Amino acid sequence: MTYMSTMPHPSTLDRLAEREPATVLEPLRVALFAGNYNYVMDGPVRALNKLVAHLLKRGHEVLIFAPTSARHSLPYEGELVSISSLPLPGSRREYRLGLGLRGEPLHRLNAFRPTLIHIAAPDLTGFMALKYAEKNAVAPVASFHTRFDTYPRYYGARWFEKHVTNYMRNFYGRCEHVYAPSQSMADELRADGIGREIRLWARGVDAEIFSPARRDLGWRRALGFADDDVVVLFVGRVVREKGLDDFAGAVRLAAEKDPKVKALAVGDGPELARFQAMLPDGVFAGYLEGPALARAYASADIFFNPSITETFGNVTLEAMGCGLPSVCAAASGSLSLVEDGATGFLSPPGAGPEGYAEKLKTLVESASLRRQYGAAALHKSRQFEWAAILDRLIEDYREAIAFSRRPH
Repeated sequence: MTYMSTMPHPSTLDRLAEREPATVLEPLRVALFAGNYNYVMDGPVRALNKLVAHLLKRGHEVLIFAPTSARHSLPYEGELVSISSLPLPGSRREYRLGLGLRGEPLHRLNAFRPTLIHIAAPDLTGFMALKYAEKNAVAPVASFHTRFDTYPRYYGARWFEKHVTNYMRNFYGRCEHVYAPSQSMADELRADGIGREIRLWARGVDAEIFSPARRDLGWRRALGFADDDVVVLFVGRVVREKGLDDFAGAVRLAAEKDPKVKALAVGDGPELARFQAMLPDGVFAGYLEGPALARAYASADIFFNPSITETFGNVTLEAMGCGLPSVCAAASGSLSLVEDGATGFLSPPGAGPEGYAEKLKTLVESASLRRQYGAAALHKSRQFEWAAILDRLIEDYREAIAFSRRPH
């Protein structure tokens, strides 16, 4: 079963074939603008690389514009044009700020003659790409990956949040489509007035990699876990907006009730030392990917994701694919993945560590409930198949091009 919008519409290709029979199936030329495409591994990077690989496989042309670094974290898909950039200030220096679309990248874009511009970040380069699309009558679309406007609250600048939200309303309101990764995120964007035409671009999971069959008791034991320990797993960038304080606080409270509760964290980031200090008895496995990451998921017992900034929750879907029940924040992303009381539990973010600890306690106390919820989570994860999801996005691309508003 393919994950699609709850608001289906007639086949885009059928309608376009009636309107533009001679051109509808011509290959697309997609210019993709991203703030990060290959130098830091995260959920958006995985999704964008999957998209580019699929577009190329289907015979379309793609040119990617993004900041680059001397060190990159993955072999990327497609042809990448480097955008001049600077490291972000403060504790997030691993990410880079693109300095705009000018010089050689602009020449490359002109020569490429895109039929569609896809913007994955509303930064300076993304804004200049939007202006280019408007000036040159190219359809602009955008994918929504992160609630950037919530970030200031984690870095002592909550006053700035409303200004970022207002900018995002203006930016995304000028795009033909805005692709949200989950229905809950789409609903949230509509409620906040961000974007005019919001559609779903869900995420997929590779069932051959992320599977309960990856469970490895030997690996668990090597990390110091007993077979009857209940391992609570964190996966993600170790940054403040991932809910590190809630994770650590809830696990400590649950462990006070049952000492068999143990924390396992997978990931790296600027807050790692602080995270380790909050969980002195936790096990920190560092950054993992592919089969090694799947083994970590499958070898844990409960997946815990308290982040409220997720727009989809790739890590939650991967955990579900490995048969884990989840405890997550009742926020965008998780609301479209976790069925409260069926595949795991959702907790209001305002409930804090105490609220999460109560949900953890219920799962910790019942191995049969963990198995029941984990089986249901695995079944639901199989609805998210990459090829069908990406083919649907290509249909949306074609509709954006065909019905794009042209400047007078």
